[in-house]
Amino acid sequence: SPTETERCIESLIAVFQKYAGQDGKNLTLSKREFLNFMNTELAAFTKNQKDPGVLDRMMKKLDLNSDGQLDFQEFLNLIGGLAQACHDSFMR
Repeated sequence: SPTETERCIESLIAVFQKYAGQDGKNLTLSKREFLNFMNTELAAFTKNQKDPGVLDRMMKKLDLNSDGQLDFQEFLNLIGGLAQACHDSFMR
């Protein structure tokens, strides 16, 4: 049976594919899919943002190749950054 870490990786892949598949191109997240992901899966983070442009800026910053989409590596950069922020806050 898979380890906890293997299950976490499988979950990340499944969540990415769930949202990336909404517009038929399941290898990337469009801006709409990214917003759906953030507002559903990270709703607490999204609701705590006072600035309405924060998600647009996040998408632009994460979109390293500037193609208007987030591929899986760019998505992992988001997840890694959020995990790092959570870890830092737990360590305080």
